[in-house]
Amino acid sequence: MGSALPLGDPAPRDGLLPASAAVGALERDFGVYLHVPFCRVRCGYCDFNTYTATELRGASQHDYAGQAVAEVESAGRILRDSGVADREASTVFFGGGTPTLLPAADLVRMLDSVRDTWGLAAGAEVTTEANPDSVDAAYLVALAAAGFTRVSFGMQSAVPRVLATLERTHDPERIPLVTAWARDAGLDVSLDLIYGTPGETRADWRASLEQAIGLAPNHISAYSLIVEDGTKLARQIRRGELAPVDEDTQAEYYELADELLEAAGYGWYEVSNWATDAAHRSRHNLAYWRSQDWWGVGPGAHSHVGGIRWWNVKHPSAYADRILAGDSPAAGRETLDEATREVERVLLLTRIREGIRIDSLSLLGRREVAGLIADELVNAKAALSGTVELTRRGRLLADAVVRRLLAD
Repeated sequence: MGSALPLGDPAPRDGLLPASAAVGALERDFGVYLHVPFCRVRCGYCDFNTYTATELRGASQHDYAGQAVAEVESAGRILRDSGVADREASTVFFGGGTPTLLPAADLVRMLDSVRDTWGLAAGAEVTTEANPDSVDAAYLVALAAAGFTRVSFGMQSAVPRVLATLERTHDPERIPLVTAWARDAGLDVSLDLIYGTPGETRADWRASLEQAIGLAPNHISAYSLIVEDGTKLARQIRRGELAPVDEDTQAEYYELADELLEAAGYGWYEVSNWATDAAHRSRHNLAYWRSQDWWGVGPGAHSHVGGIRWWNVKHPSAYADRILAGDSPAAGRETLDEATREVERVLLLTRIREGIRIDSLSLLGRREVAGLIADELVNAKAALSGTVELTRRGRLLADAVVRRLLAD
């Protein structure tokens, strides 16, 4: 979730949604994203809406859980008053920032508010992101006891020099510890990796992959480093202090990741994600790619319900002011027309393994695909009535296109 908010129409003070949001709601899954916008330090590559203690200016980490709970309770009222059918949350995801900078009791309180407001569906997936140096065994046990089912650790690399370039604060030797603690607590484990860091060699990247695989998590994510304008990393590259990120090298590293992960029994199911089996795919992230419904809680968080997309005010102090006043924290929103929804459907579904049925495209779209059948983007065996399955390079291209479009 980038820090810049998009342009859109003003959001109503009461947060009520138009009648169109309710149409077909029972046919869509419902998830909840809770953004915790705090970090101990700001990594040089990060463009997310996060804040260190010195950047909060009038906001408090201590008060945040109560504010998030208030938004959850308000969200329940808004959906009911907007005529959107009640649905239990099938997925809940705590992201950031570093959610685990808050006490475990705060995360549990926020999860309880989701449970009290909407209920959790049977077998609901409940995930938190965590930095390896932000949790201990007791913390993870507390989360598991409260109903969390997954933890996603920001491993990024096994090489200290690469971690230093990224300005990550953890010791790579801590990764096996936290992975074991999470597994002992009964939590599924995902490890997040980043490839293409300036100065990272192919041997470095292989070492990171091999360590991650050796820890046998249920899920591994591998993201190419994106240099965002306005970040410290972008300035370092512009001044010549670090080498530019090479996209051809990143493509080679992606192919290496897919090769090693596949050989270890991990199957890719989304451009940047691999799992041991279908049961351990991130259902919350898949809901995004499949244009399901979710409510985003917290500063800068984005939501989507029935073709209505909105986003909250960005800074924690502005968010707190809205919540304390009893107003919706939404800063703006947009109503997606049918043409826009179709473009997004095509862009997002091409990220996942199942792809998109060619015969579900418009006539123009089918003609375009027919012209690409022999190209790297599609499997050479695909037929016009089949499904597009992306090659490794094709997945990278789809990832780059979608990420740039979503950032605009």
